[in-house]
Amino acid sequence: MTRESLANDLWRACDIMRRDDNCGGVMEYVEHLSWLLFLCFLDAQEKIFEQEAALAERTYTRVLDEKFRWSKWARKDWPSDDLLPFIRGKLLPYLQNLRGSEQRDIIRGIFADRPVVVMASPYNLKDVLEIIDDIDFQSQDDIHTVSFVYEDLLRRLGSENRIAGEFYTPRPVVRFMVEVVAPKIGETVYDPACGTCGFLNEAYEHMKKHVKGTRDYARLQRDTFVGQEKKPLPSLLGLMNMVLHGVLTPEVRRRNTLEENIRDVSERFNVIMTNPPFGGRENRQIQQNFPVQVQATELLFLQHIMKKLRAEGRCGMVVPEGVLFRAGGFGRVKEDLLEQFTLHTIISLPQGVFLPYSGVKTNLLFFQHPGPTKEVWYYELQPPNGQRYTKAKPIQDDHFDDCRAKMQERSFSENSWIVPAEELIKRGFDLTARNPNRAEDETFREPTEIIASIMEKEQRILSIVEEVQQMLGGESDEE
Repeated sequence: MTRESLANDLWRACDIMRRDDNCGGVMEYVEHLSWLLFLCFLDAQEKIFEQEAALAERTYTRVLDEKFRWSKWARKDWPSDDLLPFIRGKLLPYLQNLRGSEQRDIIRGIFADRPVVVMASPYNLKDVLEIIDDIDFQSQDDIHTVSFVYEDLLRRLGSENRIAGEFYTPRPVVRFMVEVVAPKIGETVYDPACGTCGFLNEAYEHMKKHVKGTRDYARLQRDTFVGQEKKPLPSLLGLMNMVLHGVLTPEVRRRNTLEENIRDVSERFNVIMTNPPFGGRENRQIQQNFPVQVQATELLFLQHIMKKLRAEGRCGMVVPEGVLFRAGGFGRVKEDLLEQFTLHTIISLPQGVFLPYSGVKTNLLFFQHPGPTKEVWYYELQPPNGQRYTKAKPIQDDHFDDCRAKMQERSFSENSWIVPAEELIKRGFDLTARNPNRAEDETFREPTEIIASIMEKEQRILSIVEEVQQMLGGESDEE
């Protein structure tokens, strides 16, 4: 089977699922395809492990009992009335109750945390099973093709569904951040809000270019990548995405990262890269885990990251504009950031990068441990030819070319400048990118940009109100 024919077959499988009564939406059919791919891949991988064990004259115990392995049930010529009862009544309950090993715990986590989407039509399901069964997961060409289609599905999921957008970061942004942070073989890489594992996958792609032997490869497979994700669906999508990219035993933990008390951290990492959720709110119990107690998830994640970074560790993260300008608790955390870390670079992204699911202006922060910060190099990214980013015209890899070139020397230009830490302290730790070379834009702005600007101004007002409440002894979410 050629790459083109396999890709066409996978898209045909998506079309079949889309027509099914239970999988009409993009969320449903991507989830369904994911767990089917996972079980098919697991069966193929276990065959390889069995063969390797036989050559080494040792035994290998399969994770799944025989009748629940893909090769046994997915290839069976089922009577139409029996297939769905087997999946719903036997296969899924079995997977949801697996225990006894780390791999079984991972599988249980995939299937036990939510109602699993199953197609309504056994005839449609049989067609999809046949397509997936034709994939040769021992062929690098097939795996590459499946991973390419899967990434495109995740991109489509993010662009067509606002809910899914919160865990999908545009890949040009991810690749640029990985390039800047440059994780190395032997370092641990962590994403505390991993979503579909874009950062971990791109880090793996970056690092595997420098593999020099089986020891390096084994280290990448087992001792390098850790992701945490609160929601069950993105954790499944991320796990499958890592498997398809070549990390066969990924450590994707299903948990709320913010439940960890950062005053008692025992696990730290060399590299942290993430796009944590922003605009969310956490309750008082979660806030107790942090020295600066606020509701805003973006500030809680920043505190978490600062505690989880090892000495000489490096971080790249996406933050909304409000993190840069807000005072109160935000100001106290930014003061710690400048004192304890070297915040060396801030890239100001234009509005529209995260459309259609967010019009909020964002920034990329790059810092390392320890500090203090002496100066910050700023770069204001501009879309080419005076255009605006939209769903139809998203950000591309080459749009970072000028930034890449100037970052090497931290040079001054129309779009780049340096601000000493002393000036940022005088501003009350307002880190907003204010381009000294650019006059105020007098052109008409897009409605989404105006709305985002209004939201930012409301956040400024809120921070002022919070400060006034503190001075008056009133309550705020930072007390």
